[in-house]
Amino acid sequence: MLPYSLLPTFNVTNTWWELQIFCEPNLEDSVFWRLESFGCRGIASEKKGDSYLVRSYLPQFQAQLLDLAALSLLLRQDALCVGLSSPIMHWQLIHEQDWASSWKEHWQPQEIGDRFLINPAWLPVPENSERLILRLDPGVAFGTGAHATTQLCLESLEMRLSKANEQFPNQESGNDHVVIADIGCGSGILSIGALLLGAKKVYAVDTDPLAVQSTIENIELNQINPECLVTAQGSVDVLKELVQEVDGIVCNILADIIIDLVPEMSTLAKPNTWGIFSGILVEQSKAVADTLENHGWVVATLWRRKEWCCLNVRRS
Repeated sequence: MLPYSLLPTFNVTNTWWELQIFCEPNLEDSVFWRLESFGCRGIASEKKGDSYLVRSYLPQFQAQLLDLAALSLLLRQDALCVGLSSPIMHWQLIHEQDWASSWKEHWQPQEIGDRFLINPAWLPVPENSERLILRLDPGVAFGTGAHATTQLCLESLEMRLSKANEQFPNQESGNDHVVIADIGCGSGILSIGALLLGAKKVYAVDTDPLAVQSTIENIELNQINPECLVTAQGSVDVLKELVQEVDGIVCNILADIIIDLVPEMSTLAKPNTWGIFSGILVEQSKAVADTLENHGWVVATLWRRKEWCCLNVRRS
C-alpha cells in the first residue's frame, strides 16, 4: 500500500510460505485484513462451495512456524468474536516460480465502479470495452482491486475527478490541473487510476521497496509517462521533499497509520484540497474522523463495504 524506491540492499527471497485459509464468506474481508497486517503479499480468493479459499504468500525469512501458528490463532479469535465458524489454515513452503504462477491462476478481470476494468497483465485486453482499462501485475505488492478498500478508493476517485470535469466544462479535461499524493501506493493501482481519469500528476510513496518497484513496472505496463507519476521509497517526509502542496490525497493503508500521518499530511493541503482515506474498519472510523477534524478536515461522506469504510474528506 505504500510507495518506496528500491534499495540495493533489499533481501531477495527464493522461498515463500503459501498460506491457504478456508473461511465463511462473511470472514473474507477480516482474513484479508489480518493477512495484510501480517505482511502477506499477493492475496487472492476464490469461492469453494459455500466457503472461500484465500491464498496469500509471505517470504520465508519473514515468519517462523510459531508466527504462523499465532496468525492462525488470531484468525480463529476473529471468527469467534462475530459468532462464525473458525477458519482452517494450512501452510507450506514453495519456490519463487510456483508462487508466481499459483495465485495468478485465480485472479480474473474485474469491473470496478462505472468506469474501471482491472485487467491482469498476463491476460489479453478485451476488445471494444468502453471502460478505462487498467492493466496490472501487482507482484508482491498490495492492490489488485479485489479488496473492498481498493474498490472504495477507485470509486471515490471516479466521483471526485468527475466533479472536477463538471467544474471545468470548457477545458479538454477538468482534471488537467490536479496534482495528487498517493501515500502507501502498493501496486500503484490508485495512482494509475487517477491518471487514467485525467489527473495531471501523481506523487506516489511507499515504505516497501517491493511496492515502489511494482508501481514502476505498472507505470510501464500502462504506458504512463513516468514524468506524470513520480515514485519514491518512504512516507510523508519523503513526499514533502518532492512537492509542497497537492490538490488531492489518497491513502489506503491502515487506520492506526493514517492517524499517525494526519498531522504531516495536512501540511500538504491547500484550502480546497480533498482526501480519500481507506484501509479503515468501520469500528475504527470515528477515531480516524476525529483526528482528521482536529487537523482542519471535514468528513463529507463515509462509504462502507462490508466491514470496511472509506472517508471522503475536504478542508474545512
